[in-house]
Amino acid sequence: MDRVYNFAAGPAALPPEVLARARASLADWQGLGYSLLEAPFTSDEFKALMDTTRLQVRTALAVPDRYQVAFLQGGASAQFSLVPLNLLPPTATAGYVETGHWSARALEEGRRYGRSHLVASTRGTGFDRVPAVSEWALNESIHYCHITPNETANGVQFPGDPDCGDIPLIADMTSEFLSRPVDIERYGMIYAGTQKNLGPTGLVIAIIREDLLGQARPETPTVFNYQLLIERQNRINTPLMFAIYLVHLMLDWIEEQGGVEALHSHNIAQSQAIYRIIDEDDFFYCPVIPEHRSIMNVCFGTRDESQQQRFLGEAEAMGLANLAGHSHGGGLRASLYNAQPDAAVAALASFMSHFRQRYG
Repeated sequence: MDRVYNFAAGPAALPPEVLARARASLADWQGLGYSLLEAPFTSDEFKALMDTTRLQVRTALAVPDRYQVAFLQGGASAQFSLVPLNLLPPTATAGYVETGHWSARALEEGRRYGRSHLVASTRGTGFDRVPAVSEWALNESIHYCHITPNETANGVQFPGDPDCGDIPLIADMTSEFLSRPVDIERYGMIYAGTQKNLGPTGLVIAIIREDLLGQARPETPTVFNYQLLIERQNRINTPLMFAIYLVHLMLDWIEEQGGVEALHSHNIAQSQAIYRIIDEDDFFYCPVIPEHRSIMNVCFGTRDESQQQRFLGEAEAMGLANLAGHSHGGGLRASLYNAQPDAAVAALASFMSHFRQRYG
């Protein structure tokens, strides 16, 4: 069967050349005569791979020396619990900015581990925007503030890196990691599941400021203790070896595309091609104000909701897959992560125009 254009929110499309390189490693990795899937995680070869991949992350985002890069397990949702277990003393308060489905999930989970203060929310306006930092109810009692800069389910994205002053900013960047330049110094910790822009599900890349380490509660599991993981170079237990290898290949690919700056410009152009179709008239609509629309996840719908199932069925028949919106939000969604080819975006834009002509 021919490959289709995949607009899934994650796991997301990977470049064909990366898949080809990964396939080669399944039979014989680095000429060792066995697969990477069979390689010892204590080997010099795998240690070199992890060291190289950490350096690639540092280089791609210009990570300062006072930050550590770690490979974590359990997916990004696990960090909703592990961040407070590692960074929030039992009597301290964490702040949360609620801008959509995933930040709400982080807040809900964070409340299980200590005091959680909702510093700002756009729930009242249907998560159609990002609240300005001037509207955040920040105070000196807040130990850190958690945000989700890009909401995959709602199609909302922060227009830049917020400045919280001395309050450490913790960001779940899963769905925008390495899609744009980031001012790392604005953050205390960034974490991101790799299944959107960097590879398979399960692996998390974390960038943590060193002065925040060493606060883990006694009940924090050893394999999830950030400081211990970093001290032991992610070898407390067997790392997600093949996932790390795919991240390495994706970072090679990102460099080949011109780096994060080039990808950011490319991602903006792709998303604008779809938003232009949406905004041409009132057949389609986007619930997010233009200034805060995501360049990764274009959430939209048809004014006549009865047309949406027809849209999905006809799109699937045209080889445009996984355009349904999130299960909690409904509607339609086109995810345009780093590996999405221009041909896919052009095909979707053309299909949307013709669909509107037929049924508008």
